[in-house]
Amino acid sequence: MAKINPYIHFNGNAEEAFNFYKSVFGGEFAMIMRFKDLANPGFTIPENEANKIMHIALPIGKHFVLMGSDTPESLGKHNENETRSKICISAESKIEAEFLFNGLSAGGQIEMPIQDSSWGSYFGMFRDKFGFEWIIDFDTKYN
Repeated sequence: MAKINPYIHFNGNAEEAFNFYKSVFGGEFAMIMRFKDLANPGFTIPENEANKIMHIALPIGKHFVLMGSDTPESLGKHNENETRSKICISAESKIEAEFLFNGLSAGGQIEMPIQDSSWGSYFGMFRDKFGFEWIIDFDTKYN
């Protein structure tokens, strides 16, 4: 079966964001590649972008990877408030759901506090301090 792994883009703060995500999820980065790692005589990188993240990958659990990169300035800045896709995490327990919700929402904006929902799951939504939207859900029907 195919796997879906989120790939998210940043305006120059991918490393900061991924260090934050790592502090919540734990684990180690599977890959960190900077733009300077691509430089060669036929492809130069502006000095102010050399240390920015070209690709970073953080395994989460046994089967998923959160990936991302900085958007090069030459491609323009993207509007972080228009990122309307949500990253949904299905937790294995209520305790894990609370831990992830509280950790990832720190410094962000809570849209819906984590609580028992009318449809039977333990559910919450927020935008993290980097502008990305998350759903944390624990549903006993799927665990």
